[in-house]
Amino acid sequence: MPNNPPQPPTIRVPTGLVVLVGPPASGKTSFVRALVAGRRIDAAAVVSSDAIRAELFGTSSPAEAESDAADARVFEERDRRIAARLAAGKCAVAESTNVTAQARERLIALAGRFDAPVTVLRFDPGLTDLLRQYTERGRTDLTPADVRAYAAVMARDASPDRLRSEGAAAVHDVPGRRQATTPAEAAARFSFA
Repeated sequence: MPNNPPQPPTIRVPTGLVVLVGPPASGKTSFVRALVAGRRIDAAAVVSSDAIRAELFGTSSPAEAESDAADARVFEERDRRIAARLAAGKCAVAESTNVTAQARERLIALAGRFDAPVTVLRFDPGLTDLLRQYTERGRTDLTPADVRAYAAVMARDASPDRLRSEGAAAVHDVPGRRQATTPAEAAARFSFA
């Protein structure tokens, strides 16, 4: 009989707002894709600012799609979609970097309008793995310096204690490459009410 290591307990996430926090290339999108593929959440639960930007500005010039006015439209639409799900008593997953306190404050206030609990899932792969993942993905919209800057903001402004003090009911670190965990394995550790 094989000697299998004990599995960590399943983390139960209540119906409410789930805020993903992590730099670009930290594994957020791969994780939510694995959640959907594993039928842990409905695809409609994932509200991605990148997907909304592509919907609204897919054929626009990069400068137009990245302007302040474009950002305002993207995040207004994101908030509208999240509000609709929370108003219906459904889970909403805010998939964007959310490394700044300002970004999270807006989301936490939105959840508060519906008395919805906020669960934060942190993606902090460490700088070496983060830069490796960035390189592997071949992203052209960011530079390594941009990725480092996001990681620095996260390190400074998104500790578990800070996130709880901002209003998160629960904060969980999502395992990744550093823990030799695939997105599908990480997704299997979570269940959503």
